[in-house]
Amino acid sequence: MSTTNPENSNLSNQARRHLWMHFSRMASYEDHEVPVIVRGEGAYVWDQHGKRYLDGLAGLFTSQIGHGRTELAEAGAKQAETLAYFPLWTYAHPRAIELAERLASYTPGDLNRVFFTTGGSEAVESAWKLARQYFRLIGQPQRTKVISRYIAYHGTTMGALSITGIPDLRIPFEPLVPGAIKVPNTNFYRANTTFSLGKTPDSDQEGLAPGTNTELFHDDEVAFGRWAAVEIERAILQEGPESVAAVFLEPVQNAGGCFPPPPGYFQRVREICDRHGVLLVSDEVICAFGRLGHWFGALRYEYQPDIITVAKGLTSGYAPLGAMIASDRLMEPFLGPGASFLHGFTFAGHPVSCAVAMANLDVFEGEQILQHVQATESAFRSALEGLYDLPIVGDVRGAGYFYGIELVKDKETRLSFDDEESERLLRGYLSGALFEAGLICRADDRGDPVVQLSPPLICGQEEIDFMASTLREVLSEAWRRM
Repeated sequence: MSTTNPENSNLSNQARRHLWMHFSRMASYEDHEVPVIVRGEGAYVWDQHGKRYLDGLAGLFTSQIGHGRTELAEAGAKQAETLAYFPLWTYAHPRAIELAERLASYTPGDLNRVFFTTGGSEAVESAWKLARQYFRLIGQPQRTKVISRYIAYHGTTMGALSITGIPDLRIPFEPLVPGAIKVPNTNFYRANTTFSLGKTPDSDQEGLAPGTNTELFHDDEVAFGRWAAVEIERAILQEGPESVAAVFLEPVQNAGGCFPPPPGYFQRVREICDRHGVLLVSDEVICAFGRLGHWFGALRYEYQPDIITVAKGLTSGYAPLGAMIASDRLMEPFLGPGASFLHGFTFAGHPVSCAVAMANLDVFEGEQILQHVQATESAFRSALEGLYDLPIVGDVRGAGYFYGIELVKDKETRLSFDDEESERLLRGYLSGALFEAGLICRADDRGDPVVQLSPPLICGQEEIDFMASTLREVLSEAWRRM
């Protein structure tokens, strides 16, 4: 039953007048209210009218253990009473030390050096800056460039945005940091189209490296993965190996709709990076901490990065915190006399955030969150694949508790919707209809139109069934309207 709390009745008007919301079309709220989320418990949140929603996006790929966990709130409050704040600039504090040691115990290989940030963009920015200064210290200052994938999202700060491969997000802020090269992603559903070849309507756009291979892969995912990896090497050779510092990849690419890696892809990329002396950065701001059923996506897909970037699930959103986790090898030149990584943030490694992260990881271990995702992900996938009978559903892809459903106009030819149709489908109907039906998820067209699901990792069969049934009802109506 929906009820309105008098204290919340004017929140929408106040938000419209004063709050500048992120990535939001502010004019769209001129004729309807701003949705205001006031409470959360478990996998659900409630708006200002008392209506309940399943948080099918975990806030923003963040609320791993769900909402309303008093033990995390208490951990933060207790720390604030003891030491509310102190920076990590030439000092340390117990919670940062303990958390760094704990994270190092989870990482693959020798990734034992933890540099804290306040979020994901800062972690990615820090990784690029570390790569640049590292190579400068070891006598290779010309290594400044980075390679990332088309449509991939890596953050909004100027460096991270330069690494991001989404043209519409980049264009308003150009010129960006030079030397950020783009290569094809691993969208196997579009493997035989110009999209996965890295071509865009303006394929001469600065920073993009269009693929030139016109091979048709059909159902050979291994061959596609081999080609996609070779495209990274082609870009390295084209730019000059001596100028390339790092390759930035997500284990499962978020933007575009959850692209998993083809078999052998990351192993081949690792070999390529080693051959040319290039660092491999695993951007796990979304994929770490159980989203794929493991502490890190690199563990699931069995590859060894030089750097891992994390945020979001590190605290399950109860406090802002991110980190760049680097190998011992990258720390070595900074251990010499007078050496320093000339970089930092005021609130990075905040004592309260670190205490909350420790409590969050306690829940992961105590409630066996990773094991739950591993045991349940097949049921989640199966429920979503049950939507294949709908004519609008072209592809279901992803891993763990992280899935994308690509929407198509013609299932047989895989014809996508044009820009006008996509606008009408996603923003004109789907986003509002799913929200009205009580499901928060993402209807997105940064690549081809998709619906993304990334629920709290505590969700079980009841929540899975609700997501599937709600999607069936809303997508069926969307098809009728198109």
